[in-house]
Amino acid sequence: MTGKLFISALVKYFSGVILLWLLLFPIGGRDWTDAYIFMGVLFVPMFIAGLVMMVKDPGLLKERLDMKERESEQKTVILISGILFVLVFVLAALNHRYGWMHFPVWARRAAAVIFLLAYAGYAEVLRENRWLSRTVKVQEGQEVVDTGMYGIVRHPMYAVTVWLFLSMPVMLDSPLSFVIMLGYIPVIVKRILNEEKVLRRELKGYEEYTQKVKYRLLPMVW
Repeated sequence: MTGKLFISALVKYFSGVILLWLLLFPIGGRDWTDAYIFMGVLFVPMFIAGLVMMVKDPGLLKERLDMKERESEQKTVILISGILFVLVFVLAALNHRYGWMHFPVWARRAAAVIFLLAYAGYAEVLRENRWLSRTVKVQEGQEVVDTGMYGIVRHPMYAVTVWLFLSMPVMLDSPLSFVIMLGYIPVIVKRILNEEKVLRRELKGYEEYTQKVKYRLLPMVW
């Protein structure tokens, strides 16, 4: 079981590396320092996180690899998100090739720092919630987590991914891609609203949790 899980994780990991490479470098060219930095900042921590989960919590890794959504609304969200990301990366590659618009160097490097900090937040959320599936569902024996980052907002994973995803086009030096990536915010809002319907219906204690922690994504805002 562990061997199959390890192989599955490696296949999905390297599939992601190859797919992103194909979206960026054939169009943008290989003389693209920012894209190499981006690939490193994205995939090195991802590989380390996968190894840690493999050793400490294979069940969590299995859940993170499961991408088959059960909810029809979530399938739509995944489709829209996929189209959005392809547009962001292809446009970033075209922007690099033709030199349309640029961020200052300090902004690109600051975005890399923000990305890594957000990734640290991502790792903390994984540590706090052993039921953190990649899909919207309630697992057997699942309990409400209301401590740590879950004591601040109800969906800390989505909170950190907003920072992760918005920093990506800045790292890739593509203002146009950044504008497109802003479209991820209403997409994630739609995902959260549907997810909360499922959790209120199927997860014992979640309704009470929503009374305790008022904000879903950003404290004092929503």
